[in-house]
Amino acid sequence: MIPRSGKRETLRKSCYGGAMRVHLVDGTFELYRAHFAPRPGHRAPDGRDIKATVGLVASLAALLRDPEEGVTHLAVAFDNPIRSFRNDLFPAYKSDEGVPPELRSQFDSAERAVAALGVVVWSMREFEADDALATAARRFSGAAEQVRILSPDKDLGQCLRADTVVQVDRIRRKTIDLDAFRVRWGIEPTSMPDLLALVGDSADGLPGVPGFGLKTAAALLARYVHLDEIPLDGTAWPSEVRGAKRLSAALREHLEAARLYRRLATLRDDVPLEEDLEVLRYRGPSAGWAQWCEETGRPEWRDLASMR
Repeated sequence: MIPRSGKRETLRKSCYGGAMRVHLVDGTFELYRAHFAPRPGHRAPDGRDIKATVGLVASLAALLRDPEEGVTHLAVAFDNPIRSFRNDLFPAYKSDEGVPPELRSQFDSAERAVAALGVVVWSMREFEADDALATAARRFSGAAEQVRILSPDKDLGQCLRADTVVQVDRIRRKTIDLDAFRVRWGIEPTSMPDLLALVGDSADGLPGVPGFGLKTAAALLARYVHLDEIPLDGTAWPSEVRGAKRLSAALREHLEAARLYRRLATLRDDVPLEEDLEVLRYRGPSAGWAQWCEETGRPEWRDLASMR
């Protein structure tokens, strides 16, 4: 019998030049990116606007063909709807409100398209797509040489672990590892929820603490790491923090709200995902792929190599 550690090492070295990588895609981000891309629109033969779905699928096909990424194990997570348990804690948290109707109408069909392509789909309702990605990153980082989270979303920075878990920004063609994160933000990944609690995050509807900017928040968290470790007396703060008296007063006044914002910004890594690592192995399009290509007016895409 192979020891448990030996089994992990066998998995880690089973592919991609001797080292297995797991690719995790933020499907909601990719769907939005495809919708707002400058490329021409696309309608199905029945007249439906499916520009975002077609762009998403084309992006995934390009990823599968990319020799530098060497994709072997892949999953895509979606927010469907863009509402989660966080809205019950804070009604102003992001939701489907304001999503263009022509994009919102593609959420279900986009998931079906990705499944037809043969890729594992995680459709989130109670949780968010980012929670699924965080859960998978934690779960699979011990079995793979590297987990690559394909999203530039700063929230996902809290998942980074040395060279084991990294982010990939496909738009700017760069990899964000632990060192790059530290240079960009001036804090450790574990402090990212605290940073967002202090400065806010307009994308998620978090207002932050009045007066706090990135420079001040990073200086404090570089010293104290977490929100609750920051002294409420500004005279104890690092000398480089300007306006400490005013800002510490704001922190005292808004501390409970900041603690809530931190909870909202903290990704859950305990989402009940059913799939094990072997299920994520990509084996090609499903039996429904040809039908999807016909229904969307892209019959030539039945051959993945033709997709552009």
